[in-house]
Amino acid sequence: MSIELEDVERAARRLAGVAQRTPVITSRTLDERTGAHVQVKAECFQRGGAFKFRGAFNKISSLDEDALRRGVLAYSSGNHAQAVALAGKLLGVRVTIVMPADAPAVKIDATRGYGAEVVLYDKHKEVREEVAERVARERELPVVPPFDHAHVIAGQGTATRELIEEVGPLDYLFVPVSGGGLISGCAVAASHLSPDCKVIGVEPEAGDDATRSFRTKTLQTCRNPDTIADGARTHSLGRLTFPLVLRYVHNMVTVSDAELVRAMFYLWERMKIVVEPTGALGAAGLFERGLPVAGKRVGVILSGGNVDLKLLARFV
Repeated sequence: MSIELEDVERAARRLAGVAQRTPVITSRTLDERTGAHVQVKAECFQRGGAFKFRGAFNKISSLDEDALRRGVLAYSSGNHAQAVALAGKLLGVRVTIVMPADAPAVKIDATRGYGAEVVLYDKHKEVREEVAERVARERELPVVPPFDHAHVIAGQGTATRELIEEVGPLDYLFVPVSGGGLISGCAVAASHLSPDCKVIGVEPEAGDDATRSFRTKTLQTCRNPDTIADGARTHSLGRLTFPLVLRYVHNMVTVSDAELVRAMFYLWERMKIVVEPTGALGAAGLFERGLPVAGKRVGVILSGGNVDLKLLARFV
C-alpha cells in the first residue's frame, strides 16, 4: 500500500483543532555551530509529549463504530502508548496497552493517567507483538500499530507538512528512525512539498536495523538493542515502512549513545528544550555526522520529550 500526499492532507484535516501545531524553533548558536540555517520542529510539545499522537488519533478516529465500541489495543515502550491512551480518552474509546515492564516509569504512569489499562510483559522472555496478538485475540480488540499502518504513517507525516508550510522549502531534513512510521510519513510529505529536500534518517548505533536495511535493500532485524534511545528499540522496519524508506529517504546514519547524550544535553542547556534520547536522534545526526549542510536550510524533527529525569544520573 502506497502513502501519498493526499493521505497526509486527509490526516491533517482529522487532526485540525485536536493536535497541537508544534512550534518551529531557531537558534543563532545552533546556526553558528552547524553553519546552516536550522529549523527545529519541536514535537516534544505535542499532546502526549511526542509526535505519536498524530498517527494514533488519525488511526483511531478512522475506525468504524463497532471497533470504537469494543475498544482498541496497542503495544509500545512508551510514547505510542501515551498517544493511543490520550486519543482514546478524547474519542471516548476504551484502551488497553501492552508495555515492557522496564519501560520508563514516567511513560507507564502517564499512560495509566490517560485512563488506559496497562498489560506489562518481560521483554527478555516474551515478544511484544505476540503478547499483543494474544491479548487482542482474547478480548476481540482491533490493534493500533505503532508505525506500520497507512493511517499512522500519514498522521506522522503531518509534522513535516506543518514544518514546510511554515518555513518553506528545505535542503535537508533529519528525522529519528525506529519502526519507520515517522520518517516514512515525513519523507512522503517532503518529497511533494519540498522536492529537492534530502531526508536523512538517524538511528542509534546499537539498533541499526533500518540503516542496514537501507544500505542492503534487504529487511534487517535487531532484537532488543541496548541503547538509551528506548523509543528506537523496534526490531525492524515494517511491511509498509520499509519500501517507503527505500523510495523516499536519501540517506541513513547512526549515532552512539554518547553522541546522543551530548546532543540531548545541548538541546536542554542551550535551547531550553527538554527532549528525550530518542527525540534527539535527528539533532545528533546533524551534529555528529558531518554532512554538507553549511549554508543550507535544514529541518530537524525533535520527536519527543518524555524523558525520565530519574535516569539523569545514568546519562551523566
